[in-house]
Amino acid sequence: MTLKNSTFLVYILTTFAIISCKNKTSEENTATKKNQKPNIVFIYTDDLGYGDVSAYGATEVKTPAIDKLAEEGILFDNAYATAATCTPSRYSLLTGNYAWRKKGTGVANGDAGLLIDTKSTTLPGVLQAAGYTTGIVGKWHLGLGDKTGPKWNDKISPGPLEIGFDYSYLIPATGDRVPCVFVENHHIVNLDPNDPVTVNYQNKIGDWPTGKENPELLTMKPSQGHNNTIVNGVSRIGYMTGGKAALWDDETIPMELVDKSKKFINSNKDKPFFLLLSTHDIHVPRIANKMFQGKSGLGPRGDVILQLDWTVNEIVKTLKEQNLLDNTIIVFSSDNGPVIDDGYQDQAKELLGTHKPTAGLRGGKYSAYNGGTKIPLIIRWPNGKGKGTVSNALVSQVDFLSSFAALTGVGKVKEDVIDSQNALDVFLGDNRTGRTSIVQESFMGPVSYLEGDWKFIAPLDGPKLVPWGPIIETGFKTEPQLFNIKKDPNEQENVASNYPGKVKDLSDKLSNIKKDGFTNQHEVNLN
Repeated sequence: MTLKNSTFLVYILTTFAIISCKNKTSEENTATKKNQKPNIVFIYTDDLGYGDVSAYGATEVKTPAIDKLAEEGILFDNAYATAATCTPSRYSLLTGNYAWRKKGTGVANGDAGLLIDTKSTTLPGVLQAAGYTTGIVGKWHLGLGDKTGPKWNDKISPGPLEIGFDYSYLIPATGDRVPCVFVENHHIVNLDPNDPVTVNYQNKIGDWPTGKENPELLTMKPSQGHNNTIVNGVSRIGYMTGGKAALWDDETIPMELVDKSKKFINSNKDKPFFLLLSTHDIHVPRIANKMFQGKSGLGPRGDVILQLDWTVNEIVKTLKEQNLLDNTIIVFSSDNGPVIDDGYQDQAKELLGTHKPTAGLRGGKYSAYNGGTKIPLIIRWPNGKGKGTVSNALVSQVDFLSSFAALTGVGKVKEDVIDSQNALDVFLGDNRTGRTSIVQESFMGPVSYLEGDWKFIAPLDGPKLVPWGPIIETGFKTEPQLFNIKKDPNEQENVASNYPGKVKDLSDKLSNIKKDGFTNQHEVNLN
């Protein structure tokens, strides 16, 4: 960490203490003095596109609460998730490593075992070591239990509590996968022991109706796949029976996640905390609460964008009510790019109008093109650092682990953190250049390499469109692709034949990173 950042760290922590102590009773001041480090609230959305937020130029849908974060913080215009699908992006965020370095970190089955090694360094573990109480609320999709999978009716372990979180309240996989229950810490919420949950992803079990056999029972029909067990009128991926008292209500999932987040914030207001609020919105099935149904004019997909904005507003409001906003860093981002039809007939395509979820970028979720990994990223610093600015620095979500370690005074990050770099000066807005390069993972692995103005996609003999339904270009071709993304941000003109030297250079760099287990053998030393 540079001297400049070390000085700023002292400044920012001192500022937090001074601001928080003003106009408070002596008892409150005592509590505040114990809380010298800034709280961190990371709102991690699902399938939200670079063009889905009005702060990023959307005009057909308005997101005032998210826009307010941008007005009071730094909007990053060149930020990337590490992958174009959710499981690997989440793995990278929490471990500081590209997910493709570990086998089995593609989109996880709903009954997968825990993908993160309990002995590995993690973002919540690092913050625990810095004195933080850590919590995760919302979508997980990183597996639960040992390698045989979760024991749904018993203690569900290992899971988030074994990799650095003090509290967890989870959607175990995704909203379109069974079991449709919440898991709090190690147990299913409201589970009746006389009605145990059974889950199978290969064969039908029990007598619960399915979308394939009983389409007349559906309130939302699948467009492809998603035709297994019906829960709340929606057929899901996978089969389940039991746990009727524990089933979630799709329309109130956001309210449930906000409520648990508020309770976590309120119960930890007198000590530093880290909350990862991993929203279900705007993933399928898109079932907005009645408060938002029909409000966007863009159908259910637009409605759940409004619902997501409501979630952000509720969290900010809670921080204000608890006098914590002046001592809390708020990060807002998405796990990958957008998808329109991802398995349900919800009129997302028909009612899209002129709205452009990728803001014109090519591809989308699953793709090797930038539409799959370029995402919104906003950071609101509580002392007004960088207020209202836009950063064009190249940033990756994989860097949050080392950057937050530096911010919170952790002396070093262990060498099992391979890819995360200390980008604190970038996140603070002081460095407007950022990374020199990033690797981008499509649904078929790490095929893209971005360095400076250039984007290289390695040859891959794969499908031209996502094979299970979404009309999205995969970016896979049998010849190399090279784009000058400064001149051609939408990756329309493949100039590989014009720059064979650049193709070889970037191809060699990507190959070396993929075969080199330790691309970033470093420790973040603050002394």
